[in-house]
Amino acid sequence: MPPSPGDVRFQLIPMTYNQSNKSKMMAGADVTDAPKKPLVFRLYSGVPEVVRQVLLERGWIEYNEQEHDEKDWNLYWRTTSFTEAEYENILPWQRLNHHPKTMGITRKDCLARNLKRMKGIYGSALYDFSPVAFILPNDYTKFLAEYSREMLENGGTPGYWICKPVDLSRGRGIFIFQDFTNLAYDSSVIVQKYISNPLLISGYKFDLRIYVCVKSFHPLTVYMYQEGLVRFATEKYSLNSLDNQYAHLTNTSINKFGLSYNSEKERVGSGCKWTMSKFRTYLHSLNINEMLLWQRINSIVTLTLLTIASSIPASPNCVELFGFDILIDSNFKPWLLEVNFSPALSLDCPVDVTVKKGLLHDLIDLLNYSDVDHLRESQKVTKVSKVSLTRKTHPSTSSPQKETGLACKKSPQPKKKIASQNMENVPSNKNLCTLPAINKTTHKPASFKRFSKVESIMPRSRVGDFILTFPFNEATVKASQKLTNVKAAILEVQKLLNSIVSHKGCGMKRRKEDISSNCRFVGKEQNGQLLWGPKDPPLLSVMCTNNHNDSFR
Repeated sequence: MPPSPGDVRFQLIPMTYNQSNKSKMMAGADVTDAPKKPLVFRLYSGVPEVVRQVLLERGWIEYNEQEHDEKDWNLYWRTTSFTEAEYENILPWQRLNHHPKTMGITRKDCLARNLKRMKGIYGSALYDFSPVAFILPNDYTKFLAEYSREMLENGGTPGYWICKPVDLSRGRGIFIFQDFTNLAYDSSVIVQKYISNPLLISGYKFDLRIYVCVKSFHPLTVYMYQEGLVRFATEKYSLNSLDNQYAHLTNTSINKFGLSYNSEKERVGSGCKWTMSKFRTYLHSLNINEMLLWQRINSIVTLTLLTIASSIPASPNCVELFGFDILIDSNFKPWLLEVNFSPALSLDCPVDVTVKKGLLHDLIDLLNYSDVDHLRESQKVTKVSKVSLTRKTHPSTSSPQKETGLACKKSPQPKKKIASQNMENVPSNKNLCTLPAINKTTHKPASFKRFSKVESIMPRSRVGDFILTFPFNEATVKASQKLTNVKAAILEVQKLLNSIVSHKGCGMKRRKEDISSNCRFVGKEQNGQLLWGPKDPPLLSVMCTNNHNDSFR
């Protein structure tokens, strides 16, 4: 159903700003006394119309080259990557909707290569959520060896494989095959073991589109959106028709052209999408261990991001929205299919309107704009920007500014002052005003370099329907500082997952207590919602009040 006129999520939402004493001083005057200009957004060609619509609803205005100065914008949104120069020249009041160098997980071949590397380091038992994959043509010999080995194990019957171009999206160029002689390609492709036993709903295959916001890579700060999309194939699944895309692929860009798209399909209904909340209700009727399923998905997201966390340059004024595609098999095991850069935000059906408009509203709230961002043309703010934006690049680079292109121009101030400067604290010089970093905390601001209490730098546990999933306890807060301690972070993720697996037969009260010990801060701030999971009905409260089977069927 489309949102009702009374739905507050889709009404004009007034901007709210943090007016703490630490951000009020501007040349000795109260910032709130200065006239506020509307926040300005800038869109690159090809950005979905819903982005413009949401920002206009919130009272923003669109950047106009004739009316605005070159740097007179607050948010620059594009579906493609930004240039090195754009990262270099970012000003304190500006935000970009992409982090640099995330191709390590958003390009199919890079993702396969990185997950294989992590599997070799940390073990296949932990990184077992991605199908066996080969990058062709380089891995063609290895693929043939695996293909032959599997065929021998199956008594001469070949298995099922799926071929995907490494640099295409929306299902383009994908095909499924058994006989390797049908494998034909004219560009670099990835060949994966096809998950031939997917969980079906009324005979239809589906996958989950999960939205993940990485607010910062240094420190690593990850939010998962409670709502999301369940994307169905529009014809019933069958291994007897491998060339039927409408039965095997779940991409909306393909299925919306299927003959069965608008017809009423058993339980699935018309169209090809559900909200995640509706899927959550469906799972609730199956008497399975939903907590384990959602935490496995949560772990997939975290472990995937940890493959690139330490290699992403520091970029405090950037944010990234990823689309994780998850397939659940008939044993209720979740599999990572791919990670999407600039996930589609087009509104093809009422479900899209419900999910994506709410997603964008909450994402704008995560961007952490405040009063001082309205003062972008102030002479004093412009002066201080050269100091406040000087930031560290990746520690492993010998010449950060030259190699990453992410450090701003050198400040005329002494290095000592720059190093000790905190973007969230007002400088001692009352004539200067530092603008807040995007990864601002809800507690008393503290430098990420020095802190006495981990709680003082814990990010907000919830912003709208975005739920903080990393860091989730004191150990992960420490592990995420500066250059992420990947090994320590992975250990904590493993502990949290094991605490659920090892207590499958225990009562919910015992399991909640054990999980609470592994994610104290999240549990304390989220009123008992310890783990990410779609919200309708609430994950833990429902399971606490119903007697469900504690193991997967």
